[in-house]
Order: sequence, then structure tokens, then C-alpha cells
Amino acid sequence: MDFRLTDEYEALRSSVREFAREVVAPVIAEHYEQHTFPYDVVAQMGKMGLFGLPFPEEHGGMGGDYFALCLVLEELARVDSSVAITLEAAVSLGAMPIYRFGTDSQRARWLPKLARGEALAGFGLTEPGFGSDAGGTATRAVLDGDEWVINGSKAFITNSGTDITALVTVTAVTGVNADGSKELSSIIVPSGTPGFTVAPGYSKVGWCASDTHELTFDDCRVPAENLLGQRGRGFAQFLRILDEGRIAIAALSVGLAQGCVDESIRYAKDRRAFGQPIGNFQAIQFKIADMERRAYTSRLAYYDAAARMLAGEDFKRQAAIAKLHASECAVDNAREATQIHGGYGFMNEFPVARFWRDSKILEIGEGTSEVQRMIIARDLGL
Repeated sequence: MDFRLTDEYEALRSSVREFAREVVAPVIAEHYEQHTFPYDVVAQMGKMGLFGLPFPEEHGGMGGDYFALCLVLEELARVDSSVAITLEAAVSLGAMPIYRFGTDSQRARWLPKLARGEALAGFGLTEPGFGSDAGGTATRAVLDGDEWVINGSKAFITNSGTDITALVTVTAVTGVNADGSKELSSIIVPSGTPGFTVAPGYSKVGWCASDTHELTFDDCRVPAENLLGQRGRGFAQFLRILDEGRIAIAALSVGLAQGCVDESIRYAKDRRAFGQPIGNFQAIQFKIADMERRAYTSRLAYYDAAARMLAGEDFKRQAAIAKLHASECAVDNAREATQIHGGYGFMNEFPVARFWRDSKILEIGEGTSEVQRMIIARDLGL
């Protein structure tokens, strides 16, 4: 067993690391403070092919795989999580459902521009009254002739209101199953469709340079062929997408955790107290050693989950473990990095303040820590 990266993976990681340091780092603090979306950065990421990494060339992609995407997310989050989550949501949540479950015509229409980063797509699952209880979906879609009529709302949807957002895929109740349960289906809703309203952006604690909105659908009509995948399979489709997405969020969490290590080492070498760099003190050394331990073990966890996924093996438990462990380690590292920086860690001019604000959502988004524990326990037969 060899966890070392191939030359191709290493070259990709190095190029994105350089991009994050030279392009993202100089501008992201201003975007973060002003709550503005970094369109220029996203455009450059598109030209690099990052939005098309896991998609075949025939669909405008780069012909890579999901692990390549995870490596990129780690390197981006090592500098900034707003940019990283923009890419993660655009690829694994926005474009991936169309690639996995779309018809040939749907793929031909949407995937090329999504893969080039010229357009973004949102993933409309969460609702204001139903967070972890995704099966409680209240949004409804009724087939009226050759159109779906959608009514309802979605909450906390990333990439749903940018100037380049092309569509949102939403889950909706489309009927009742034989056992009396809700029939859930997925439907593509293009931006600008009458009856589809994007609310003003949220005022968020973190991820302040990413795009997040509540969405409402009021007699919103879309063609019947906008059904994504098989009718009644919407919930199962999105569960598959979430399983994959948890590996991506684990990678993003590792990036944030490693970024905390990077910044803490830099600060510990420069900051002096009691006549010497604070990095000479064992209390600081032990904190940073533990931070590196968390990042290292979290990385191994998502590497393993990704390897199982690419091998076609069951990876649900491993993805949940990776997401749970990495997100909690990211929160721990952000807290310790802030402590090491002291009063400066509470100042937004220092990256660790941004890391601290960005870390908590990692224990919530794409399945809370409690949901991950439920998945793990159930997979163990409990």
C-alpha cells in the first residue's frame, strides 16, 4: 500500500498550491470583508480546468477523477475556504448530478459550460424547516401537461445567485409511493425561470466570499424533460451525491486544518515573547504538533475513502468517517491556531481569524457530525 502521489497528481497539487498563494491569497481578504464573490478568481480557475477535473473530455472536462478534485480542494482551502467551497459545490453538488443521472441532451446542454467554469449550478436539497431530515421535503412538483409546476422553498443553497449561475437542481415531492411514503424526484430549474426567486444573500459567520441564498418557487413551470434521472429516485440520487461530497468536504477540511498549521508555524517563528520566539516554548510546540497530527490523519482518511470510491467499492462508511474526523479536526486546529496567535488571532487581518470563522460550518454542511455518526453506526449493523 502506497499513499504517495503519482507524478500527475503531484504536479496538479503543486500548480494549485502556487495558484492559491499567488492569486487567491492577495485578494481574498478584501472579498471576505466586503462579502463579494471573487469572479476573477473563479474565471482563472475555469481556465485552469479545475471545474472540469472529474468529467470526461467529451463533456468538456479534463478527464481526471474525483481524487484529483479533492487534492485541489485541499490546496485551495489551505489558503481560503470560500474559494474552495465554491469549487466543491459547483462540481460535486452542481454539475455531478447532471453527469451521473442526466440524459444525453441534458449533459450536452449543461455540462460543457459547467466544466469550463463559465456557469455554476446549485444543489437544492435543504429546506427551511427540514435540515438533516431531508426526507421531510415539503417542496412539491405537479405534472401539468408537459410541464412541472413547482412550489416550495430551499435554504442555504451555494452558488445559487451569482451572475453566472445557470441552474439549480431541486428535490420535490412528485407523488406518493405504494407504501404511502413521499415520492421524491429531482428537477432542473434554469436561472431566470418565472416563479423562481433568489432571496438576498445571507449574512454569514464564515465563507463570506461564497454565494449562499434561500430560494422560493411559486408556480414555477419547467418542461417535463427537466426531470433529472428516474422519477421517484430523487432522494436516492442525492444520497449518492452526498456520499461523494463528504469526501470532498473532508479534503476541504484537511486544507483548512493544514493552513492553520502553516500559519501557526510562521507566527511561532516570528512572534517573540520573554526574549525569544514563542516557537521555542514547549506549550506552543505541542499545540502545533497536535495540529499536524490531526491534519495528517484526516488526510489519510479521505485518501482511503476516495480510493475505495474510485475502485468501485462501497465507501459510505469511510466517507462518513473521513468527513466527521476531518471537520472536527479542522475546528480544533482553527481554535488552537487562534490561541497561538493570541490577540492577533482575533483580528481579521490574520488568516487564522478567517479559518476560525470558516471551520464550524464543516461540522454542519453536507451532513452534520451527528448524521455522520448515525451513518457509521448503521453501517456497523447497529
